[in-house]
Amino acid sequence: MKTGIIQQHNTPDIEANKQRLAEKIRKLAHEGAELVVLQELHNGLYFCQVEDVNLFDQAEPIPGPSTEFFGALAKELQVVIVTSLFERRAAGLYHNTSVVLEKDGTIAGIYRKMHIPDDPGYYEKFYFTPGDLGFEPIQTSVGKLGVLVCWDQWYPEAARLMALAGAEMLIYPTAIGYDPNDTREEQERQRMAWQTVQRGHAVANGLPVITVNRVGEEDGVPFWGTSFVAGPQGELLYEAPIDQEVETIVDVDLKRSEQVRRWWPFLRDRRIENYGDLTKRFRQ
Repeated sequence: MKTGIIQQHNTPDIEANKQRLAEKIRKLAHEGAELVVLQELHNGLYFCQVEDVNLFDQAEPIPGPSTEFFGALAKELQVVIVTSLFERRAAGLYHNTSVVLEKDGTIAGIYRKMHIPDDPGYYEKFYFTPGDLGFEPIQTSVGKLGVLVCWDQWYPEAARLMALAGAEMLIYPTAIGYDPNDTREEQERQRMAWQTVQRGHAVANGLPVITVNRVGEEDGVPFWGTSFVAGPQGELLYEAPIDQEVETIVDVDLKRSEQVRRWWPFLRDRRIENYGDLTKRFRQ
């Protein structure tokens, strides 16, 4: 499947960001993309660097203006688009939500981010209620997509549950970068750990992984780009630069997962009768 990814540097101008994304989606579609994946909270800046109640004004309902905007593009271009939006579910109830738009412009499904970080520069617990839809893949015309979001990418449980539910690929819209106060060596260790754990999810589940990160500096935080696509053995099919915008197509062979899982039948050999303690916070 020809998979388009867009790694973009955003500005405070939401409408301009959306128009730039639209141009890039159109370009990728004309080059043959069947699926296009956007980065986390792609309409604007990554606003979770501060706690400000006025920023809730950026949230929108689903369906809403952004699903109409990107849905119209999906229908016009006959592509499936994975978006990432700040959802206003009700007054005082907001989510970090990925919406998958089908080729006919309709909403194929949504995923609400389950793991919510709360770290310096990533004050997401102030804004987002943890998801309540579970780890359910979204069925589309191009396959069954296991969509997760950013902080979810550190959790093997999330990737496994998507795989067990029949996901044919794992997709992670992302916004992650460096703490500018860290040493260059520590920054690089973090970036490589981030990629390594996700490649591990590909290996452990025999599935391709698509990760699309933002790039550029926002309020002093440099996002590290490095959007990538890995095959079902963790092999890198594509890796974006750390400091440049990118829109490109990567050919992902969904049929290869079947053969890889025959070689490495991890799902067959799981000792599910002994995994009950995974539901505990910690064992002493």
